[in-house]
Amino acid sequence: MIDPITEELLDEAAKRTSRSTVSRQTKIKRATSQLASVEARKKNDPLYKRMVHFRDQYFKYRAMIHKKYSPRTRSKARR
Repeated sequence: MIDPITEELLDEAAKRTSRSTVSRQTKIKRATSQLASVEARKKNDPLYKRMVHFRDQYFKYRAMIHKKYSPRTRSKARR
């Protein structure tokens, strides 16, 4: 059983604050990018299909690298 003070400290430790500030301009830029991707997907754009293909390739190779090197780097990460 955890006492309330320890529980409160654990809750505080789990919270993260973002260091980036979201201005109107960054919000518009992000929304434009997202909407462009949605529009391209709806129109079956070949560039969108290539983007998705290479994104999948990226995640596949990233997973392979993590699988290969994680046992070696785990001890360094714990330090």
